[in-house]
Amino acid sequence: MWLIAAVMSAFFAGLTSILAKCGIRKTDSDIATAVRTGVVLLFSWIMVFIVGSYNTIAQIQPKSLLFLILSGAATGASWICYFKALSEGDVNKVIPIDKSSTVLTVLLAIICFGETEHLAVKLAGTILLGVGVILMIDKKKSDGKASGNRYIFYAIGSAVFAAATSILAKIGITDVESNLGTAIRTCVVLIMAWIIVFVKGKQSAVRHIDKKELLFIFLSGIATGASWLCYYYAIQNGKVSVVIPIDKMSMLISILFSYIFFKEKLSRKALLGLCLMVSGTLLMAIFAR
Repeated sequence: MWLIAAVMSAFFAGLTSILAKCGIRKTDSDIATAVRTGVVLLFSWIMVFIVGSYNTIAQIQPKSLLFLILSGAATGASWICYFKALSEGDVNKVIPIDKSSTVLTVLLAIICFGETEHLAVKLAGTILLGVGVILMIDKKKSDGKASGNRYIFYAIGSAVFAAATSILAKIGITDVESNLGTAIRTCVVLIMAWIIVFVKGKQSAVRHIDKKELLFIFLSGIATGASWLCYYYAIQNGKVSVVIPIDKMSMLISILFSYIFFKEKLSRKALLGLCLMVSGTLLMAIFAR
């Protein structure tokens, strides 16, 4: 079941990137992040009440709560960087850098959780992923704007914080029902997202969001919520070093749709990198379970 949940997480995460890109063409990325986090929060708490795990809130240990809060803060930082990168760069350039968090997460899972079974396979898969990411990073041609290749730095920040999220969340949801853990983390992300909006003085722009883009932001929030529920169920019940690579295959869906809807094409070098990343993921998913 945790493998199926990891695959579903990847599917919904792939949809999230495309829907979010459609929602931030004219809308500021910080505002879009704050609004869609509200949708995710509503979705996650509905799931908590459906499964009845709200009755266990008082039973959460202080240590678990602390790590859930920390993972939520890391998620918030990752999202802010990620959607800023998407607003400035092409989907098929941002996604591979963001997904490089897989390499760091797998290594941390081996070190922190002792997931050393099939170590050679995991290391081989991680190397393929790392080389694939390097090949897929393609500097954006300057279009005269000041942003230039700045999206690369935001994407790297997103990857680092995403890796921290996975490790902190694994510790935080050890004794917490996964839906409840997701809902608690989302509260932290929502607070962070709106603090950023108010600190930057962008709150007045919320009323002027384009209705069509608002719909896409809303849909991306639902897709994110579905992805998170599947993802945290998978890492709670499975091996982090296997779940993460499967989840990161969401980039296949994102890149496919970016080609269909945004006409973003891959170079031969980037295509080779994508093949290496897929090979590394399949290697770990099949032989390191």
